Amino acid sequence: MIREYTSVGEVTGPLMVVEKVENVAYGELVQVTTSLGEKRFGQVLEVSEDKAVVQLFEGTKGIDTKNTRVRFVGETMQLPVSEEMLGRVFSGRGSPIDDGPQIIAKQTLDINGSPINPFRRHHPEDFIQTGVSTIDLMNTLVRGQKLPIFSGAGLPHNQLAAQIARQATVLGKKESFAVVFAAMGITNEEALFFQNEFKRTGASERVVMFLNLADDPAIERIITPRIALTTAEYLAFEKGMHVLVILTDLTNYCEALREISAARNEVPGRRGYPGYMYTDLAMLYERAGKIKDRDGSITQIPILTLPDDDITHPIPDLTGYITEGQFVMSRDLHRKGIYPPVDVLPSLSRLMKNGIGDGKTADYHNNLSDQLYSSYAKGRELRDLVAVVGEESLDELDKLYLKLADAFEEKFVKQGLTKNRTIEKTLDLAWELVSMLPKTELKRIKTDYIEKYYKGSGEDEKGKLAGAIGTDVSTDVSMSSATLDVSLSQKGKKKRKVA
Repeated sequence: MIREYTSVGEVTGPLMVVEKVENVAYGELVQVTTSLGEKRFGQVLEVSEDKAVVQLFEGTKGIDTKNTRVRFVGETMQLPVSEEMLGRVFSGRGSPIDDGPQIIAKQTLDINGSPINPFRRHHPEDFIQTGVSTIDLMNTLVRGQKLPIFSGAGLPHNQLAAQIARQATVLGKKESFAVVFAAMGITNEEALFFQNEFKRTGASERVVMFLNLADDPAIERIITPRIALTTAEYLAFEKGMHVLVILTDLTNYCEALREISAARNEVPGRRGYPGYMYTDLAMLYERAGKIKDRDGSITQIPILTLPDDDITHPIPDLTGYITEGQFVMSRDLHRKGIYPPVDVLPSLSRLMKNGIGDGKTADYHNNLSDQLYSSYAKGRELRDLVAVVGEESLDELDKLYLKLADAFEEKFVKQGLTKNRTIEKTLDLAWELVSMLPKTELKRIKTDYIEKYYKGSGEDEKGKLAGAIGTDVSTDVSMSSATLDVSLSQKGKKKRKVA
């Protein structure tokens, strides 16, 4: 039932309070006609006995309290969906902005969607080859997973997301694939980058874009990801397509949440963000996944730019509780000219073990990944030690770890924007790196795998190192630990051999 009122009592920021209303529901769609005849749309945000708080997607500029007419249409916001949306560009509210015709709807869906029934949710297990070694080997992406990119201002997170969208494939399968891209508060330059990138690679015909730019109303950012995910759900679960959803930038989305919360005079939570931000983010992230007996899937890659590069900020902190890991971009690697600057140490994929192994990647994949992670972490620790005592204070084994850390960044992490490595090439590179160490140091890899795939020179590395440091490395003496006992006054002097 459509009801119209002229009882606007208050206008505050992006919100408008309508008085003397009856039978108004939360989330109901609202059509507003200004005194100049301009039509705007909004949504009911809060309802009391006879008042309704309405958020206007186009903002409240020009709204007065005397001549403005408000119509409550009796239903929540709906999105007309169709396969014709592929290859099209829409505004953050779902209106075409590419000079194309209006969409002829096959269905009309509520943008708020419905959570996937846990009983019917299928556990993700299909390995997605992205062509990016730091992802495929160390933090494997699995179909149906939600895996965000934590980045900082000025880092190439957009390039990485576009590269994943361009190169992602499931080995041995040819299936219908689509990309749903939703922008929230990004610049025109960033929007053009994605548009040009999809056109350049011929992927634009299978991409649906929703753009809410920096100069568009902030309030519109609240519905943009919901519209995008509704489109993805239609393509995945009604049309059987495998959909990759890229959401950028979730930080701008959360800023819009904070703006609305402040306008409603709500009690702020951490750093001024509303206390319900966790629930709100979960409603977006949990719309990814696979459903039993359905062919399609939704894989989510949200992008978050960390304020002040602070990974403990409420937005990434809460996101980490909901999603199944994260890719973390490193400013230090970026300064070295390394692309993609993915720091594997704080990065994580909690579903990795489901998507790797015999018949998917390689039976030794998990062992090799653990060994390379451990060896690189030790090399990074030794870098910090060298800054204090100098490299000449290290033994030969420690120097090998230092070289491995450098080689890992230059040969494995660094691969370029257009380089698409197969999982076989990535695994081969990883074996070359761990083979820089003697076999006795490969404690996380089964002996059978070492004997079969180790790429060392064939010499007795153990004896070679023993001769260099004056001891048998099998005694597992930690030279780096001994180095800690060297005083700063001895910096520059050669450390005595350990007997």
